Amino acid sequence: MPGLIRRTDIDEVRSRVNIADIVGDYVTLKSAGVGSLKGLCPFHEERSPSFHVRPGVGRYHCFGCGEDGDVFTFLQRMDHVSFQEAVERMAARVGIELHYEDGGAAASDHGNRARLLAANAAAEQYFRAQLAEPGAQPARDFLGGRGFDQAAAERFGVGYAPKSFDALKNALQGQGFTQDELTAAGLLSTGERGNSYDRFRGRVIWPIRDVTGQTVGFGARKLFDDDQGPKYLNTPETLVFHKSQVLYGLDLARRDVAKSKQVVIVEGYTDVMACHLAGVTTAVATCGTAFGVDHIKVVRRVLGDVDNAAVSQTGEVVFTFDPDEAGQRAASRAFAEEQRFAAQTFVAVAPEGLDPCDLRIHRGDEAVRKLITDRKPMFEFMIRRSLAGHDLETVEGRVAALRAGAPVVAGIRDPALRGGYVRNLAGWLGMDPGEVGRAVTSAGNTSRRTDSRVDGDPRRPESDAAEPPRPRQANLTELPTDPVTRMERDALMAILQYPQQVGPALVAKAVEARFTNPTLAVVRDGVRGQLDHLDSGEWLQRVAEEVPQGFDSLVTQLGIAPIPERAEQIAIYCRGVVTSLVDRDLLRRKGELLGAMQRARAEGDREREAALSRESLALESERRELRGE
Repeated sequence: MPGLIRRTDIDEVRSRVNIADIVGDYVTLKSAGVGSLKGLCPFHEERSPSFHVRPGVGRYHCFGCGEDGDVFTFLQRMDHVSFQEAVERMAARVGIELHYEDGGAAASDHGNRARLLAANAAAEQYFRAQLAEPGAQPARDFLGGRGFDQAAAERFGVGYAPKSFDALKNALQGQGFTQDELTAAGLLSTGERGNSYDRFRGRVIWPIRDVTGQTVGFGARKLFDDDQGPKYLNTPETLVFHKSQVLYGLDLARRDVAKSKQVVIVEGYTDVMACHLAGVTTAVATCGTAFGVDHIKVVRRVLGDVDNAAVSQTGEVVFTFDPDEAGQRAASRAFAEEQRFAAQTFVAVAPEGLDPCDLRIHRGDEAVRKLITDRKPMFEFMIRRSLAGHDLETVEGRVAALRAGAPVVAGIRDPALRGGYVRNLAGWLGMDPGEVGRAVTSAGNTSRRTDSRVDGDPRRPESDAAEPPRPRQANLTELPTDPVTRMERDALMAILQYPQQVGPALVAKAVEARFTNPTLAVVRDGVRGQLDHLDSGEWLQRVAEEVPQGFDSLVTQLGIAPIPERAEQIAIYCRGVVTSLVDRDLLRRKGELLGAMQRARAEGDREREAALSRESLALESERRELRGE
């Protein structure tokens, strides 16, 4: 039984890992002020970024759904690993040797997820090595016939599964993997009699990696006529492979997608390879399933696809479809989900029905680049598609085409864009724009009436609706906005985020100040309870643990929310806002003393009046010292 990791080691790993680097593997982050980054939340669907990361304190918080935590919490939520596995993974990343209570050993080798990833990594190396063997000539011929040389195969990790029922099984069991582990990883299948055998046999193999570059599964194409399986065979659903949430090539495209604000969705592994080799390095593909809601969430996070008047419509999502019936169905599915993107959506269809791989073979790299450059807006593509098959030379044909095209135009969210397509549709039909506009309005009203009969938002993802309600937490956004509350809030933000710049002496004065907002007063008490740990790297975490349940999230929010000041002025700002809080409290106390002095004078108690006067003078002296006078 493995022991617990020592707390000191956990703290050391946490302090050495830059949380922004880890979160950045999953979410495109942008500056949100001094020491703060923000992006689209990976835990719920949103159109404007409310997910903040503060590397200086090693925490994240979403102001939309309330999720928060440190780097270990993030990995637990994103990759479904245990706390111990998360710590061990980060320790390996930064080169820290962990120590365990009672002399226990590391748990990683025994963790299901870690073992499945290790098995996949070993299988990938095995498949890649097999591609160089004599028996892999059909695989090399297949790749060569599609324009991929040895360098291309190595770049994408392409391999070959021998035409054997137990070659992979024997190789990996020789490395210490058990039959159960290989079956759980989807590398072995089980027959009717309970016997196990290699799932992939006599096929070209592509490793499928998650956004961090870990191999989570495989895609395989058959090569031999006697193979009775499907043309393409993928890893089944496993603990680490979920085909609705992974995109082939995203590990290679991620940085260019975030940089160029463009992602190209193609239909297959060879299409991804062809696009990247031709210079379209933002291409990705689904793995044996249609492009769906979960894929959109992944793409939006990497693309940084936000719904904001200042930045929306800057990103591009380009879909490539085959012109055949299957491709048209795929286009319809993509269009049905188009409204989930804030970015503009486009469609690229190659001439003569060629997919990107065939286009590169027959017309070269420039043709692939031109395919993406010549993309057409999704709405234009779908409107023209709705008009196809109607005889526009007759009145009946034009009316039927209008009825088919009007709902498409009505579904355009942007009013200005919708008006433009009303005019375009009128031109394509040769009809009066006013008549077309009325038809579009009528189609929109019909759609809204249909939606109103559905319980809830028809575009709300099912996964969101199924989430259990979160416990009630104090929330930064629900605080009053009066000047006094704002001062108390800003002072706590400064203390939690930059305690060293504020200084222990000033923080000690601040936690004795009276707070008018009772919610913030609870946080103040939490700070007071952890004053001895002001210089600790776990300062924010300790304060969050100190406050009552229901207030810990507020502590994290205050510790992450952007501070409105430039970096070079941050120390001055933090001391200034906390000084103002303390000064206000000293002034309040002085006012109370003056009132008490008046009452003592009225009662003729000269001794008490004199004592109160001395106390008032001391407070005034403290105020002058505080202000540096």
